[in-house]
Amino acid sequence: MIDQLDALIFDVDGTLAETEEAHRLAFNEAFAEAGLDWDWTPDLYRELLKVTGGKERIAWFLAYPPGNLLEGLDADIDLFIRRLHGRKTELYASRVAAGAVALRPGIEPLIREARRRRIQLAIATTTSRPNVEALIGAALGREILGWFDAVACGDMAALKKPAPDVYDLALAALGVPAARAVAIEDSWNGVRAAKAAGLTVIATPSLYSANDDFTEADLVCEPHQIALRLGWS
Repeated sequence: MIDQLDALIFDVDGTLAETEEAHRLAFNEAFAEAGLDWDWTPDLYRELLKVTGGKERIAWFLAYPPGNLLEGLDADIDLFIRRLHGRKTELYASRVAAGAVALRPGIEPLIREARRRRIQLAIATTTSRPNVEALIGAALGREILGWFDAVACGDMAALKKPAPDVYDLALAALGVPAARAVAIEDSWNGVRAAKAAGLTVIATPSLYSANDDFTEADLVCEPHQIALRLGWS
């Protein structure tokens, strides 16, 4: 796929695991706890995923239909969103710790094979660091997080995907040129971000992104097929 592969850079939600349903349920649980009658259905959440970042998603829902709820809130909007999203993050982490989310088939062997081949591993995601730690800790063990030479999260970047910022951060931390790294993504926004950073991109469509446009990806396949497509037999 590329002449020399020095690093694999993974997105998290939908790529490492089918996390989005757990996120959706955690959002709804946080809303209910806060006394809000909001219900993010699967169809609505699929639309909301076009907005990258959980806090940004809440802000969009507040400001535009079907939410359009800003006039009904007297509180500091930014503080309200941060607190609501913070509680949602706690609820999501609890779900993950309880075993509600598993890695997608092929992801763990891919990570272990890359490690065996001494290929650097990194994460570039719009989700928060606590969400990354919760998923990897529950699915692989907390010590495995140390296998990743760079972890670039949304709150570290000026702009979130489809901007390339998190990928630029990951590449800088790795010390690897984009031409010698491959990004693994599951969404249109993610593919655009990785391509904008100059990376070769493998797209692995997930539950909530199956209908995305992946024409910009260099390869589209299931996670368990990636090692073979990289020439690892």
